[in-house]
Amino acid sequence: MNDKLIIANCSGFLGDRLSAAKQMVTGGKIHVLTGDYLAELTMALLFRMKMKSPEKGYATPFLKQMEEVMGECLDKGIKIVANAGGLNPQGLANELKKISQTLGLAPVVAAITGDDLLPELSDFQKKGEAFTHLDTGTALKDAQGNPITANAYLGGWGITRALTLGADIVVGGRIADAALVSGPCAWKFNWKENDWDKLAGAYAAGHIIECGTQATGGNYSFIDEVPSYKNMGFPIAEMHQDGSFVITKHPGTGGLVSKGTVTAQLMYEIRTPGYLTPDVTARFDTIEMTQEGKDRVKISHIKGEPPTNQTKVCINTLWGHRNTMTVVLTGLDIEKKAKLVEENLFDLMGGKDQFAQVETQLIRWDQQNPDTNDLAFAHLRISVMDPDSGKAGKLFSSKLVELALASIPGFTLTGPPSHGTPAIRHWPALINNKLIRQQVHLKDQIFDIKPTTLGTKSDAAKPYVPKQALQNQIESLLNKAVPTQEIHFGRLFATRSGDKGGNANLGVWAKDTQKFSFLSRFLTIDRLKLLLPDLCIYEIERYELPNLLALNFYIKGLLGHGVAASMRSDPQAKTLGEYLRAKTIKVPVSILKSDTGSNK
Repeated sequence: MNDKLIIANCSGFLGDRLSAAKQMVTGGKIHVLTGDYLAELTMALLFRMKMKSPEKGYATPFLKQMEEVMGECLDKGIKIVANAGGLNPQGLANELKKISQTLGLAPVVAAITGDDLLPELSDFQKKGEAFTHLDTGTALKDAQGNPITANAYLGGWGITRALTLGADIVVGGRIADAALVSGPCAWKFNWKENDWDKLAGAYAAGHIIECGTQATGGNYSFIDEVPSYKNMGFPIAEMHQDGSFVITKHPGTGGLVSKGTVTAQLMYEIRTPGYLTPDVTARFDTIEMTQEGKDRVKISHIKGEPPTNQTKVCINTLWGHRNTMTVVLTGLDIEKKAKLVEENLFDLMGGKDQFAQVETQLIRWDQQNPDTNDLAFAHLRISVMDPDSGKAGKLFSSKLVELALASIPGFTLTGPPSHGTPAIRHWPALINNKLIRQQVHLKDQIFDIKPTTLGTKSDAAKPYVPKQALQNQIESLLNKAVPTQEIHFGRLFATRSGDKGGNANLGVWAKDTQKFSFLSRFLTIDRLKLLLPDLCIYEIERYELPNLLALNFYIKGLLGHGVAASMRSDPQAKTLGEYLRAKTIKVPVSILKSDTGSNK
């Protein structure tokens, strides 16, 4: 353990593989076991849990995992760090102590608090914190709906302090996902808060392993490269004192660790190449990546800059109710049938303006002269949202059912009538770091964690500049007419997409420099909108990361007000990348022959 700190992940979300914790502890040598259990929507789900049982509000699967591994972790000296505390870190810590007593164990358990701002939200607003929505510019006081959760993203220094004080298990609430790696690294290597490059490396590693098997072949575009999807190994980061690290997995497990799978996770849910965290700005455009061996990818030379003087706050507001029902349309005259259903439905309800928001989508997969009944189907997806839960729930579903015998031939639904779900709107905002009071609770004592003091930017933190050969390739393809061939976009390029509140990101990358030279000049924002016409109405930002042979697109407003209030059939934008890969494009014949294997 003198030269490196081996940090494993055992959870990428609430509901991930329960057995992963035990597998990581018993499958090979590790020093720290981490788990990420929180997402923006998860906080709202935990709020509903806490309303029913005030003593809860945390990730209950974590307790089951700890029952299985707590003893072995203590025997082996493995530290456990997780954000499973959700809305009640101290409640989770108390339950862990009860479990340890039952098992005859005595771990030192620390809880980190300070992220929950809901009790002080009004006071902060009176003091001048507007909690302005990062996308719309609207102040929280003008929001429709009442805040039900408000959690600031905490950095890793609370974890560092807890481990320094002798904690065996550290649990917190909305600790930033990647801080689960930076905190233990700063403890082990005695980093200072202005070790920007080292912290940037730890945050990059944390971002890679935070989503579990997404770094080891899960959700990876090139499925034929993954040897096996059975018993997929969870990721491990072997951290070094200088901030460099190796991503790997336990031997004998399924999945794959390659430059491609690591790139996929680096491009997940990001915006600019400067990855903002509470402790450091990690410059993803300075990363150097090499395939060190089978299932071993090394990342080094990442540069860091000081963080901003603000941290992100994830606020969820309970605005009203949403509901979606789908009508099956069959056979002939699909568009006529869709129009009749829509007109008749809203006529029964007094018009579309009865609702705050209405969206209809006709999804065509019906075929001419179909060979089976199902191949004659199209779907009319109708969604409504309104502050009145009765209107968007029972009224909407009952009026649609009334059309069953009084509408189009073959009328049927994909499922039974639904009363819908609460419309929980995501409200991303910022708060001054000085107002965050992060605390470590350990052995009946409380230790305050001061916010990071801003320092001086590193002169070395400059974007990666492509080699001249790559520049020449780009210029050549821009200025010379070449033979082309039509091919699916996804046969050449990989993607990874996801949600960022009400926005979505779409990462795209190439396997070698020649393919990237084509990608970088071909896939402009205008070209993306041409390929995916349903993105045309949205504002899109485009960023280049030549060091990763990648582009990142940030699509504003695609998901409406976030996962729990989105009208899209894919409210987390998980399928957006594969949608792009299904499109056909014309490419120079020459790049079809190039495959350096740089991402394998």
